[in-house]
Amino acid sequence: MLGFVTGLTAEAALLRGVRARVVVGGGTPDGALHAARTLAQDKAVSALISFGLAGGLDPGLAAGTLLVPRKVLDSQKATYSCELRLTEMFGGATVDALIGGGSVAVTPEHKRVLFASTGAAAIDLESAAVARVAAEYGLDFAVLRAIADPARRRLPPAALVALGPDGRISIEQVLKSVFRRPAQIPDLIALGREAAAARRTLQRTLEFYRSRVNTTGT
Repeated sequence: MLGFVTGLTAEAALLRGVRARVVVGGGTPDGALHAARTLAQDKAVSALISFGLAGGLDPGLAAGTLLVPRKVLDSQKATYSCELRLTEMFGGATVDALIGGGSVAVTPEHKRVLFASTGAAAIDLESAAVARVAAEYGLDFAVLRAIADPARRRLPPAALVALGPDGRISIEQVLKSVFRRPAQIPDLIALGREAAAARRTLQRTLEFYRSRVNTTGT
């Protein structure tokens, strides 16, 4: 049984129909840590998967690009290898590395610095925490994510206040931010299209995974 850690309830919804345990971490490293430990203590769970959206760092990768990394880096320079068997179940590794950061990469300039210093294709807030828990409990680990905001995208202010601690999008907070800064609306609409492309990628990959499971029985 796989255990999936997601940041958003919308990401968790994509996993309906997948035979797995799913816990929403709320889009923070601490939340992901708690979610991963909850899964790791479930004796039915044999592997942890960090699942959802990520921010692009490699300027050559478009929104919707599938991210199945060979390894995950954390902010303390630790490296966690992803289990080959699991990555193959998701179609094989698509990038070398993803970094699990402690904060969101908001600007293209910040993303450019991170890409130059780490070589990681993308960044998220949960994968390093999930990898650390998997290592602590001796569980296999992998990442299945897709780029929602490519390297060129500056995240609009509304995107930074949208997520509540329960992993749900707060429409009220988004509207307040838009009311204060209406000039961000075009960027917010573009980000919505890019995130939708990422979700479609994840849905297709889950369909591929389910077909593999049905074929192999693993």
